[in-house]
Amino acid sequence: MKLLEAGAQAPHFELPNADSENVALTDLLKQGRVLVYFYPKAMTPGCTVQAQQLRDHAQAFAEHGVQIVGISPDEPKRLAKFTERDNLNFTLLSDVDHSVADAFGVWGPKKFMGKEYDGIHRISFLINQDGTVAEVFDKFKTKDHHEVVLAALA
Repeated sequence: MKLLEAGAQAPHFELPNADSENVALTDLLKQGRVLVYFYPKAMTPGCTVQAQQLRDHAQAFAEHGVQIVGISPDEPKRLAKFTERDNLNFTLLSDVDHSVADAFGVWGPKKFMGKEYDGIHRISFLINQDGTVAEVFDKFKTKDHHEVVLAALA
């Protein structure tokens, strides 16, 4: 697992959203900076807390010219349920084959309850309009992820 670093060019991606419509990073960047946050699985406790905090503070991100995009290996159908259930006000994208997670260096070995497996590491990237990675966020708890990122934007 080779994590993308600040200053690197963000890999181009085009992934389906909760409505199965493709969304490209280049199109998102036309509107401003993008916080791309990777999370393991929709509708699980930690991922729900993280998404709800981002939802509740989306206006603060918008004031900094930053839009939020979540990426997980979930199917679009599950993303649609998550979006509806939690009233999410930002885009979720489906990376079923984890190719984008691989490109960002967030797919790799994990441990949970003594079991080892490959999965997405909970890491976020702030991407500038020119496509470069401004900052990598890999040290936070699900409940304070939004605070860590907003503090860096301030």
